[in-house]
Amino acid sequence: MANYTIGVDMGGTNLRVAAVEEQGHLLEKITLGTQVSLGRDRVIHDMCDSIQQLAQKYTSSSKLLGIGIGVPGIIDMETGMMREAANLPGWANFPVRSEIEQRLHTHVILENDAKVATLGEKWLGAGRNVDDMAMLTLGTGVGGGMVLRGKIWYGMNGMAGEFGHWTVEPEGHPCGCGNRGCLEQYASASAVVRMAREAIASGATTVLTQAASAGQEFSARAIYNLAVQGDEEAQRIFRRVGRALGIVLASLVNGLNLPMYVIGGGAASAWEAFAPSIFEELRERSVVYAATAPTISLEGGHGASAQVEPSQSGRKTIITRALLGSDAGLFGAARLPMIVD
Repeated sequence: MANYTIGVDMGGTNLRVAAVEEQGHLLEKITLGTQVSLGRDRVIHDMCDSIQQLAQKYTSSSKLLGIGIGVPGIIDMETGMMREAANLPGWANFPVRSEIEQRLHTHVILENDAKVATLGEKWLGAGRNVDDMAMLTLGTGVGGGMVLRGKIWYGMNGMAGEFGHWTVEPEGHPCGCGNRGCLEQYASASAVVRMAREAIASGATTVLTQAASAGQEFSARAIYNLAVQGDEEAQRIFRRVGRALGIVLASLVNGLNLPMYVIGGGAASAWEAFAPSIFEELRERSVVYAATAPTISLEGGHGASAQVEPSQSGRKTIITRALLGSDAGLFGAARLPMIVD
């Protein structure tokens, strides 16, 4: 059997641990609930127990190269300290890496979940045919990351890739980071729900009002379904999502000139509803995109990278959706030990 690594994708809801071979083959995956309400010790115990289960099972026949862990928060890469963790109450300023290492008696690589998702898409997903790429992850919030020459780009202290806090609406909706008008306030799943409730409060819609009072969960997915069914107000909300993403992507394209930009995360499943507005903004705002856009129209497409020959991708600016879905972070975490210098 080939050498393998163990990757961990720890979210606010689910904890997933997997053994993955060097070539990217998934050997086994363990999925648990992230029992945040029971405290840090319980979550770390469940994580370490799952890691040990997989290690005991596969190390007898192959070599464990290392353990990579993706967590939702801002990580101090030098110390392994969790500086901020909005979806993990009580985890801020907690030495996560050292706590895990003490329990496992081995070194682990701790990384931000959006960054490892970007690495996963670079390794096995949409970016597998390019050397450099950036990804925006749309979930409860908006995260992101960059991979340059196959490795995560950290910036000065590991905080590069905070695309969710780029301003798209000066003096816009207040953001938890202290700014106003951040991308996260217009392109996340929670932003979609907020904008829908604002539309309901203004009296501009009846279909959304009925959906919100139907007794079922009023979610971004439900609002997307209404948009697909032709509800104009729901469609307007997703056009606003696309516009905000297009503004940020235009700046990224102009400033970085990378060959690929990927939209991932759970909210990316609404690609068909917001993608046309992304490309409208790109054409209007980015001179670099105008000069490097593929000749094949990508609006509304599922896999733009599949429509462009790999030999052409380095000379064209590709905007596409992620291919690995919820497994991007898991594969990215598993990839971390394979690329350590």
